[in-house]
Amino acid sequence: MKIGYARVSTSSQDTGLQIDALNAHGCEQIYEETGSGSKSDRPELVAVLKALRPGDQLVVWKLDRLSRSLKDLISIVADLEGRGVQFVSLTDGIDTTTSTGKLVFHVFGALAEFERNIISERTKAGLAAARSRGRKGGRKPKMTSKQIAMAKAIMDNPDRAQTAEEVAEQFGVSRATLFRYLQ
Repeated sequence: MKIGYARVSTSSQDTGLQIDALNAHGCEQIYEETGSGSKSDRPELVAVLKALRPGDQLVVWKLDRLSRSLKDLISIVADLEGRGVQFVSLTDGIDTTTSTGKLVFHVFGALAEFERNIISERTKAGLAAARSRGRKGGRKPKMTSKQIAMAKAIMDNPDRAQTAEEVAEQFGVSRATLFRYLQ
């Protein structure tokens, strides 16, 4: 049995194109979903994966409709293969029912992993170059050392008329942030 899975990221998008392609391929049942491919909570994907039996074929319009993560994609397809379920991605020309399709899938997987590693290396090199120029990463502090000293002086004064909330508001931070800096 050919079973299709169609997904769009937002409710303003339409699965019509995917559904038409899945129907043209001969899918007898189609699961539709709206939600990001990077989210792990995709009930229709869970349902379609449960519904698949040995000899079935899972059909998607494009690989990124199944998953945005290469690791997740390879895991899903490996699980399908182990269960005797075939996988077809219509626009990517991947069909694991053939030897060539399996090879193409693994080559795509290797290329995607290579690309991710290159991006990671570039990011690390850029961060290292920024650090060498004296730039520091991360969020900017909410309070300067001068503001912390002033807040500490106010809070340590036994005759103060302000509450902690008022002191925090004076410095534009939350009460919790104020106490975190005063520790």
